Amino acid sequence: MPRPQLHQYTVAEASARRWLYVLHGIYGTGRNWASFARRLVAGRPEWGAVLVDLRLHGHSKGFEPPHTLGACVHDLLGLSAALERPVNAVLGHSFGGKVALMMAAAVTPSQVWVIDASPGRRSPGGGAARLLQIVRRYPGPFPTRRDAISTVEAEGFASYVAHWLATNLVLGGGGYRWRFDPDEIERLLADYFRRDLWDVIETPVPSSEIHVVRADQSDILSAGDMKRLRAASLSGRVHTHQLHGGHWLHVDNPDGLLGLVRDHLG
Repeated sequence: MPRPQLHQYTVAEASARRWLYVLHGIYGTGRNWASFARRLVAGRPEWGAVLVDLRLHGHSKGFEPPHTLGACVHDLLGLSAALERPVNAVLGHSFGGKVALMMAAAVTPSQVWVIDASPGRRSPGGGAARLLQIVRRYPGPFPTRRDAISTVEAEGFASYVAHWLATNLVLGGGGYRWRFDPDEIERLLADYFRRDLWDVIETPVPSSEIHVVRADQSDILSAGDMKRLRAASLSGRVHTHQLHGGHWLHVDNPDGLLGLVRDHLG
């Protein structure tokens, strides 16, 4: 059987000559970044954006194990070859941030943008793990999309997080159900938490620039992480930025993130 290919959504002007691959976080899809990409391309029309549904997310189905960051990189290399669009730069949020760091070693893009993701190992937990527990407890079917959103809100999550998670609902079988398999997502998360990619930050490929963006209302990047990032910045190829907002910066502070990437891209 032919190997499945990642689903992607391209935002580009006719003048696009360079390509930014945008990688969402766990439970996300490429289209979560559509508004950001349209505004970025409008300001930097020489760039096009490829918004990817990573394996097991959105419309990227049918991928075989192992479900790891390395497998995600392999998928992206296949997509780039199929599209005949080089990975000139890559931007990844959260889970996608670590995938972006692994891409740096594989294709040496000119820039890597890591949005509120720690390069190091972490104990499994946090919002991603809590959302997985909710999906397991409440698999559906839900009579309406609003019922699913209310369920997530009742577990203590902000309304915009609940609405974002609800983009993973599909209608069928008597109501709305989650379209991803929690066991498969758990395997991706397990590899994300155990993977240490500090070597990519501390010994960056000479032709690449790495930009790490911290959300000031998020605890993903610890004080120890920031100290280590500041030390790595002495190489001149690692840059650390801080923006006001929570973990989902493209929702909390879209103007700030857009301005930062637009002004520094390429």
